[in-house]
Amino acid sequence: MNFNETLNWLYNFQKFGIKLGLERISYISKELGNPHKNYKVIHVGGTNGKGSVCMFLESILTSAGYKVGVYTSPHLQHISERIMIGNKRISDEEFASLAHNVKPIIDRMMKNNDPPTFFEIITAMAFQYFSDKNVDFAVIEVGLGGRYDATNIVDPMVSIITNVSLEHQNILGKNVKDIASEKAGIIKNNVPIVTAAKEDSLKIIENVANDRNAPIYQVEDKKWKRLNHNQGGQEFYIKGSLKDYSIRTQMLGEYHGENIALAIAAIESIQMNGVYVTDTNISNGIEKTVNPGRMEIVGYDPVILLDGAHNKAGMESLGNSIRNDFDYDKLTLVLGILSDKDILSMLPTIVPLADTVITTKSNNNRACEPSDLKGMITKLDNKKKVIVKEKIKDAIDYAKSVSKKKDIICVTGSLFTVGEAKDYLVS
Repeated sequence: MNFNETLNWLYNFQKFGIKLGLERISYISKELGNPHKNYKVIHVGGTNGKGSVCMFLESILTSAGYKVGVYTSPHLQHISERIMIGNKRISDEEFASLAHNVKPIIDRMMKNNDPPTFFEIITAMAFQYFSDKNVDFAVIEVGLGGRYDATNIVDPMVSIITNVSLEHQNILGKNVKDIASEKAGIIKNNVPIVTAAKEDSLKIIENVANDRNAPIYQVEDKKWKRLNHNQGGQEFYIKGSLKDYSIRTQMLGEYHGENIALAIAAIESIQMNGVYVTDTNISNGIEKTVNPGRMEIVGYDPVILLDGAHNKAGMESLGNSIRNDFDYDKLTLVLGILSDKDILSMLPTIVPLADTVITTKSNNNRACEPSDLKGMITKLDNKKKVIVKEKIKDAIDYAKSVSKKKDIICVTGSLFTVGEAKDYLVS
């Protein structure tokens, strides 16, 4: 199969939807020779910030001279962004070759009427790729939940649960306690767990950690503080277990202080288990880290800001960043959200900040119709100016046409929306 044929083959498995459970990924991995056991793993779960924490960890470990693979989801612009080594994505040829090698296993599963999911196949491919390339470390992001996520067959040196808030309630549970229980499923016996969870979700995680004799380190708000910031980046004070740090990052958004503190706590944990990483590796790694599509400025006069916030907590963080970190006249919001998200909880956190909202949709088949999105916004505020544009490029063009130099255009609601916007804006 060439690359395009590979994509067609893979995307055909999306029709099987989400099927939680470890049986299928365990079978595929066993048939491949359990490649995920051939390198050290850091496992990253939680609600928000997972991708950024993964990128901080990759950059720190790469700065320390290690060969580091990163597996994240979903992708922003290209599927190969999901599987990276040293911040370089897998080539189309290598991606197709991996799929070709795993296909006979998948064919046998199909014959046995036990088809794997799209995510399970990509996960197995990532595990194999990192083994083929002899990485020292793989930073693996949980896809959904934790307990029954396909990534949860790894044996990590340290696990991370960034935070817990409401998401995927139709799958993970109706309340934060239920969701925390699912995310706590990545905690392994005797393996350290680092988390920024709070209140009820923290209690759940602590109980599971105690049951599994897993040392737990909580990143509390008092463990980090923003020292200064501008549109070129920001500086944080981080109180670690081994020392205190003054850290600079080019990434925007005050919430990254928590993500940096989580990454440093995980690094300190593996340092105490014999992994050599210097303070300079930590500071240089964090300063070099980028994570496209998350508080990313892609244009000026007016500022064009991309952020993949896709749940209530993410929108709250975005709203706080716009309020506190930008000096602007008017905000035009280009908004495209997936229909299976809790849209009604997201809108009140961001819509009141906008002077104009342009509803649109990505090419994803789960995208909410822009007209439906407009109806929800109008119920929230019937005086809010809401414009419907079916295509993202038309929404951006309209936003540009009504914005002046001192305004902000913010594209948000989904990484799928942001990815298509970036395709259009950045050639």
